[in-house]
Amino acid sequence: MYELLLKLYIAEKPSLGRAIAAALPKPHKNHKTHIEVANGDMVSWCVGHILAQADPQDYDASLKKWSMEPLPIVPQQWQLKPITRTRAQLTVLRKLVKQADEIIHAGDPDREGQLLVDEVIDYFKVSKVKKSNIKRLLISDLNLPAVKRSLKSMKSNQDFMSLSISALARSRADWLYGINLTRACTLQGQKQGYNSVLSVGRVQTPVLGLVVRREQEISDFVSKPFYQVLAHLSVNKDQANKTEYFSAKWQPSDACQQYCDEEGRVLVKSLADNVVTRINNQPANVESVSTEQKQQNQPLPFNLSSLQIAAAKQFSMNAKLVLDVCQALYEKHKLVTYPRSDCRYLPKEQLKQAATIIKTLAATHLPCSVQAKNADQTIKSKAWNDKKITAHHAIVPTEKSPNNISLNPFEKNIYLLIVRQYLAQFYSAYQYQQTKVEIRIAGGLFTASHKIEVKLGWKVLFPNSSKSANEEIKALPALYKGQILHCQRGELIEKHTSPAESFTDASLLGAMTGIARFVCDANIRKVLRDTDGLGTDATRAGIIDLLFKRDFLKRQGKKIIATEIGIALINALPTQATLPDMTAQWESMLTAISEKKSSYLHFMNPLITVVTEMVVDASQQSFSGLPKVAFKHKRGRATKAKKSFTNKPVKKAS
Repeated sequence: MYELLLKLYIAEKPSLGRAIAAALPKPHKNHKTHIEVANGDMVSWCVGHILAQADPQDYDASLKKWSMEPLPIVPQQWQLKPITRTRAQLTVLRKLVKQADEIIHAGDPDREGQLLVDEVIDYFKVSKVKKSNIKRLLISDLNLPAVKRSLKSMKSNQDFMSLSISALARSRADWLYGINLTRACTLQGQKQGYNSVLSVGRVQTPVLGLVVRREQEISDFVSKPFYQVLAHLSVNKDQANKTEYFSAKWQPSDACQQYCDEEGRVLVKSLADNVVTRINNQPANVESVSTEQKQQNQPLPFNLSSLQIAAAKQFSMNAKLVLDVCQALYEKHKLVTYPRSDCRYLPKEQLKQAATIIKTLAATHLPCSVQAKNADQTIKSKAWNDKKITAHHAIVPTEKSPNNISLNPFEKNIYLLIVRQYLAQFYSAYQYQQTKVEIRIAGGLFTASHKIEVKLGWKVLFPNSSKSANEEIKALPALYKGQILHCQRGELIEKHTSPAESFTDASLLGAMTGIARFVCDANIRKVLRDTDGLGTDATRAGIIDLLFKRDFLKRQGKKIIATEIGIALINALPTQATLPDMTAQWESMLTAISEKKSSYLHFMNPLITVVTEMVVDASQQSFSGLPKVAFKHKRGRATKAKKSFTNKPVKKAS
């Protein structure tokens, strides 16, 4: 006889806990806070964050009163405290953790999910021996077969400590930055009669800065004319004296660049007029003709940000709505895999489910049925790449059928976007023929190019992304090097520069995910990778939503613009706090920690130094541009803002 070891599964949310229990021995005893399975094992959950960073006054009661003197506040020994609304769940977990012989960590498969359960275990002061034996259960699909597969492939929780450390560093960085800069700026604002809280965040403020600067650029923009020259050419064919016509565009030489802007557009009309005059009724010599066979591979499956951008463009859905819909598709309907993913690749192991998924989709009553029936399962796109997988993979449909599930219009639209992107992996590459011609006329270089579609491949799923296969396409004439053509006339085309467009949901998300384009410091820009951004896939929707809730942003149709208070705040803050440079670099360093390429102290020590400098800078800024607000009129909002910064779970906002 031997004694059975009691296992405790700790999930991030009840829905995940119930999905795990469904794959464990029956019968079950269902309790409000946990589930007991037939062999005595327990499944419980955290209900999201049940611990939060302690408030300044928890470290020192005197810090409850806001003043400049103690800033910056830097805890010597960081503390967590229970969130009031989930204190009962924490009490139950403490009891179950104490009873358990073995703990299985089943937080969501991302760095925040890793920290969320790890910090609970640390809070209970679990012994080193028990902690070293904790298993990590990674579930990205709540359907029973997928959960059973995950239960058979658990790993040591120690393998994921770098993810937890990265999330911990982010949590503490947000606290240090938000608490200290918010207090410093609010106190300075009060000196000028603005007696409401000036909320400053490590990520939210640079995002607001992006919008404010974009609107300022639009306001200051002065349109300027620029000029292009087209050469209208004729090609005489011997057969029946047939003549073909096409046009080529002038390419200004190096000598002309002094008359061009940074984008190479000609700004001096007389220069373009001169070219037109010189090429009229002149011979044209074909200097080169090149034809290449090219192809465009299948678009990768979605991560959360790319899905949010696609939904904003196609359905005008904001980021928060897309995330909420994805959570419903994942938790309630179990039709898609884990949605808070920052990865656009799939593990090779997932190919084993592809046949079932495609068969399921082919049998649906949705438009994707035809797409699935035409899919070629022998095609393997570049999406399947184990080296690109971290704690999670791209968002894809599960093996569960959507038939007999009532989806609202938002859910249906998002589900079909995810399905189409997945099915595209089983269509061939898009193939086309690219022809480029260089022509010399009166000493000037002119070019023309043309693309002929050879095979639509995956683009048949995206009818608006390409010309229809049946559409008549006017190609360039057949040309050869050395051929002499005739320039019938030159044409001057006047255009005008346009201002940048106001941000939309799609373009603001795009700016946050590809932040390097907006970074001013060239050295920092070099450090950033294509995947670096402001915030994470899991937090960006919350950050944008937070800026709206705080009345820093507003909508004008599809446009996202800054409010008067948002503009005043950015203008009053130290410049460093409003630029994405520093925060983007910090996000890059956090990613490096999660990939075991950097350390917690390497990130935190410089951050504390910078926060200290920024507090000093903020204390010297003039906040006179802010509107006068009497405290008694804003007390409710000010109190709410204070609480939101000192007690908000880090997973929800930055």
